[in-house]
Amino acid sequence: MSNELEFLSRYVVVGKLSRRDFLGRAAALGVTATFANTLLGSAARAQGAVKGGILKAGLQGGEATNSLDPASFLSQVPFSFGKCWGEYLFRLKRDGSVENRLCEEVGASPDAKTWTMKIRKGVEFHNGKTVSPEDVAATIERHSDANSKSGALGVLGNIAGIKASGDEVVVTLKEADADFPYLMADYHLIIQPNGGKDNPTEGISAGPYKVTVNEPGVRQGGERFANYWGGDAMGHADQIEIIVINDATARTAALQGGQVHIINRVEPKIVELVKRVPGVVIQNVAGRGFYPFNMFCDTAPFDNVDLRMALKLAMNREEMLDKILFGYGSVGNDFPINAAYPLFPEGIEQRKYDPEAAAAAYKKSGHSGSILLRTSDVAFPGAVDAAQLYQQSCAAAGITIEIKREPGDGYWSEVWNKQPFSLSYWGGRSTQDQMYSTGYVSTADWNDTRWKRPDFDKMLFTARAELDQEKRKAIYRDMAIMMRDEGGLAIPFFNEFIDASSGKVGGYEKHPAGEMMDGYALAECWVAA
Repeated sequence: MSNELEFLSRYVVVGKLSRRDFLGRAAALGVTATFANTLLGSAARAQGAVKGGILKAGLQGGEATNSLDPASFLSQVPFSFGKCWGEYLFRLKRDGSVENRLCEEVGASPDAKTWTMKIRKGVEFHNGKTVSPEDVAATIERHSDANSKSGALGVLGNIAGIKASGDEVVVTLKEADADFPYLMADYHLIIQPNGGKDNPTEGISAGPYKVTVNEPGVRQGGERFANYWGGDAMGHADQIEIIVINDATARTAALQGGQVHIINRVEPKIVELVKRVPGVVIQNVAGRGFYPFNMFCDTAPFDNVDLRMALKLAMNREEMLDKILFGYGSVGNDFPINAAYPLFPEGIEQRKYDPEAAAAAYKKSGHSGSILLRTSDVAFPGAVDAAQLYQQSCAAAGITIEIKREPGDGYWSEVWNKQPFSLSYWGGRSTQDQMYSTGYVSTADWNDTRWKRPDFDKMLFTARAELDQEKRKAIYRDMAIMMRDEGGLAIPFFNEFIDASSGKVGGYEKHPAGEMMDGYALAECWVAA
């Protein structure tokens, strides 16, 4: 058995077998994921992967206002850096299931209201203390406290009680939830000493790297944690570094010039050119991410459902997909779920560009005058061009859009979720419940369209407790139609995640949950000798 896996591990390293297929074979042979990952690490070193050096990424999505407090994570740089130094209870796998991390075992009561998590023993924090069930309980408590303003607050609102007992943490829910482990995989829920209650910005957890550099909006870095519990599965480099490069041209040039090894958000319009650059590899994958135009449903003039409908009907989605994403995506339908999700609501009519119907809805709304739309280069690749295309398609319906181009630094702290009409991006979530709970339930801190409907919330809670999958799917369909027709989302398209790496980078495996291998690229990749 061991010889077979050692042989197959070499195929993973040279790209002839996926890591997922290898781990599946190991599981079938009764081998633990930890041991299987150790074999992969050994094979990588044998094939020339360097256990050392500095692995660098040039990323869009960093600002001077970024913090190491996981509750505050908004954009890509803290998201990716957090997965270098942070450790979680669970992690989302490429096949959509969850992998146990600090939670060694998890079980639920028959009614799915009480969940018991056995916490892995002997795991060390970067400060030398041992991870305890009390630390885990305190982490969940902090993020579920409304005063924390955590980005995970929306998915934790169902929690009624948290208790550490022995080597376990027991969480009691108000309503049944079969997806509870997925919620605990939320990227804000980094396990910290005492849950981060003492100093949430300290950057201490149990991940493969320790924080050594923290210059928000400029660069962040770490060094390999010698006592990392996961063995050779992660942490191949001596050091990792993220350089914030919000400009797309500069980011691509840094990769071509060898200043960095990986970049995110390659603009779709230059993908074919980048593919022809020697020593550069395009890493694109379809997933659940989408680029929305957000309208605050509680703020004039967007508190008028007819105006919201006019702005949706005035959007030429096919043109945007073609001219902004160059086909690297799929059209949206004004609700935040696509076919990548289980229980996707099929059969909902695709909204199309209809300037005549948009003009009629606009007239019915009674609005007159221009409408201010805020955008920025950092909203998503091609966001400014997308706003201009939208301005043109709205003009054909008699709707005047005024575009304000905001600076990148501060966009996520001063514009997104604060201004009533702006462009944004979402990376999607592991389940429909989590997506709706994070961004669209009335009490969610990240409700960036101010969609606050008690009847919608009730449908979500009913679906969460429904164990009959067909009934649950029917509820999700009703929710999607309600949001499509009345909500504050106008979604032109779901995007593909497009990264690029140096040909020297090994271990890169595309992940449909998000760019940069769902944030784990620096933690899992290496630079070949």
